[in-house]
Amino acid sequence: MRDRVPLLLAGSALTLAVFACGTAADSGGTTSAASASSGASSTSSSSGAMLDRCTVITNSVKEAGFDDVLTVHCDAKNAYLAGDTYPSHDKMNGITGTNDQVPIPAPGHESPIPLAPAEGSGTPVVNDGALGVAVNGVPIYDYTSAGMNDPAAYDPKFDTTTTGQLDHCNGHSGRGDDYHYHAAPNCMIDAMKNKGPAAIIGWAFDGYPIYGDTNPDGSAIAAGALDDCNSQKDADFGHRYHTSALHPYILQCLVGQADPATFPRVAPLDKQGGGGKPPGTPPQGGVQNLVFTEAQDGSRSMSYTYQGQDYSIHYKPSASAGCWDFEEKSWTTGGVVEQATYCRKP
Repeated sequence: MRDRVPLLLAGSALTLAVFACGTAADSGGTTSAASASSGASSTSSSSGAMLDRCTVITNSVKEAGFDDVLTVHCDAKNAYLAGDTYPSHDKMNGITGTNDQVPIPAPGHESPIPLAPAEGSGTPVVNDGALGVAVNGVPIYDYTSAGMNDPAAYDPKFDTTTTGQLDHCNGHSGRGDDYHYHAAPNCMIDAMKNKGPAAIIGWAFDGYPIYGDTNPDGSAIAAGALDDCNSQKDADFGHRYHTSALHPYILQCLVGQADPATFPRVAPLDKQGGGGKPPGTPPQGGVQNLVFTEAQDGSRSMSYTYQGQDYSIHYKPSASAGCWDFEEKSWTTGGVVEQATYCRKP
């Protein structure tokens, strides 16, 4: 299987570095950043000139209310959304098809979003990993647990939604013990300050925005309007992606120019003293009563029942920075209690 404490920011307010990067859609002049507050309709001035892409991306995070956990800075090529991939909403609860992985923050994780998107060659870009990022900094994957899917063919046995691998918020942890979404991030959307059809909920790694289940004006998306990647043409951005109630649920490929070799990835944890954290082994047929909890002291716990036996993974921040002390009696360990300290590379 390929899958894998909000970041505290210095100071009382977040400083967003905004550069006049320009966009492929510029036709002379820009509007003020404040005019982007109402979503897609505010990305254009009365003359039709689009705000520079850096400002639009920055505003999409700020207006959603996540600028306290996610920073945005830009250079001449990309906007970089930097956070720890660990959302404040409920996590892991509701999963039956667990992969025996747990969510751990990944501080400093950056997602680059191109500021001048360009049409692709016509062959969709797929990736064994993230294809975009939500405005709360959580990576967005395609619907599958297998990776490198064929966008034109649906394989139900790899559908993370129907196989019970996702929690109530449509996310779970993958091979890097990193939290990410495989379908519409509904808990995040419910928490957005600018929740509504015009709100951008994320950005794809080809530079195009992601919206909810309707057009930005609130109208229904016409049958057949979305392509295999769950995108359609957009007057302001060139293209836009959407979530959907049915497969593929969210973007499953990219229509613009993009190089998967440049896409960010959260690596598996390292074992203190040498080695790495073994991959989780999914209990076949699903588990019962999976519960994930977080305590005020930073400790976390995931427990479940499988074939009448109780299993658990307990972990807490270690005395070593960036490390976590594990006590695990899981299906992966064969029901034997194992203790180890695992760390994220800085």
